[in-house]
Amino acid sequence: MSLGDLQVLLVEPSHMQAQLVLRMLAHLGVSRVQHYERAGEALAAMRETRPGAVISSLYLPDMAGTELVTAMRHDEELERVPFILISSETRPQVLDPIRQSGACCIVAKPFTEAQLARALHAAIDLLTPEEAFDAVEVEHLRVLLVDDSYASRRHIRRLLEEMGLEEIIEAENGREAVTKLADTMVDLVLTDYNMPEMDGQALVEYIRTQSWQGSVPILMITSEHDQGRLAAVEKAGVSAICDKPFEARNIRQLIAQSLCA
Repeated sequence: MSLGDLQVLLVEPSHMQAQLVLRMLAHLGVSRVQHYERAGEALAAMRETRPGAVISSLYLPDMAGTELVTAMRHDEELERVPFILISSETRPQVLDPIRQSGACCIVAKPFTEAQLARALHAAIDLLTPEEAFDAVEVEHLRVLLVDDSYASRRHIRRLLEEMGLEEIIEAENGREAVTKLADTMVDLVLTDYNMPEMDGQALVEYIRTQSWQGSVPILMITSEHDQGRLAAVEKAGVSAICDKPFEARNIRQLIAQSLCA
């Protein structure tokens, strides 16, 4: 799929900002674009004709962008549609629900056409998954997915299934993961950082020092940006760290590298 094949739905109440995005999309070759100012109208249009990707502002007249993506993720017809947020918001407590929802990208204002293009290519990667593993029979691999966010687990699980991974075990936090690891052998652990009961760092430390599966590859997918905390996770023995939101191509490559190492 190319950018010219992508059908985009833009939700932007600002006329000036909408015109900027529309000009960039046209220059990138994206000609099929619907524009709405309100989230309710956009949702109705999506349910009538599912778009290839949604680009939305955070602050909308009738609901926040977080509510829009949440509504999409609770609709079976829309839950797989890539969601791109464009916003000048920087507060982690505001952006974290977007990250946890499985958003494709967050594009920070001011942005360039190249940054918008990268977000659109990330959306295409989600829509057209590629085979990531040539030397591994993925259908027999067992993955433990640990995240307290149901929306995030659902999004990552869909991506794993599209990659051919079939045996996926879920846990809501590190403590539940420890229980599952006690009697179930796994080939890969995918974990969040910020979780109740036992966070990602504590889980990594437990696996590396106390679990009978101490050498299992551990990939952390997180919205945590505190460099001190992330350094501590690396020291604890995590195999790789990936930011939320993540590009599907990157997560496929990290998982492939972890499994084939």
